Amino acid sequence: MITAEEFKQDVLNWAQRVGVEPREIHIRQMRRKWGSCSTKGRLTFDASLLTEDVEKRTRVMVEELLHLKFPNHGKMFKSMLNAYLGQSKSTVK
Repeated sequence: MITAEEFKQDVLNWAQRVGVEPREIHIRQMRRKWGSCSTKGRLTFDASLLTEDVEKRTRVMVEELLHLKFPNHGKMFKSMLNAYLGQSKSTVK
């Protein structure tokens, strides 16, 4: 388990690698998703991610950060996800 502050720092580190700047990062209980990205740059992550393994957390972080550039799960999104993580399936809760 990691703290919320450690998680947010990981998000910011990945944001720098991806080349995006989230306006806000929130962690709260979510029922159906691991994360979400608003059109205004607000990232929200499910609090249960704090107890997940690093690979799962990283995947969700990178997916949501990529949505700041690519709002859908199209070819470019999948290609970039593959470039950063070496995988092409999206994570869905």
